[in-house]
Parts: sequence; C-alpha cells; structure tokens
Amino acid sequence: MTKPTPQNVSAMAEAAGVSVDKETATRIANSIGPALEGFAAIAGTLPFDLEPASYVVVQHLKVTR
Repeated sequence: MTKPTPQNVSAMAEAAGVSVDKETATRIANSIGPALEGFAAIAGTLPFDLEPASYVVVQHLKVTR
C-alpha cells in the first residue's frame, strides 16, 4: 500500500483494537500518505520482514538447527 485510504486506516485500527472515527481516519490517511508515497518506487523490494515477531521466531529456528 503506497497511499492509505481512510477505510484502510479504519480497518488497521480496528484490527489493532483501536476505534477511530471517520474524521480521525481521514486525518491519519492524509498525514501518513505522503511518507508512504516516498517509498512507492521501492515498495515490495525491501528485504526485511514486515512483522517483527516472526523475525525473532525465524532467527531462533536458525540458531537451534
């Protein structure tokens, strides 16, 4: 995602257990959108795990093998 919509923000907030109203979701989307657009050229090419908890699990598996 390179430019979040207020609906995206609402869905992510809900998944995190935080409720945001429509106006707040719009403000968040408008605030973070330009920062994410700056990464549009390399979106999907960065070699790192987006979910940090699984990174620790994978690193632990590599050490114990």
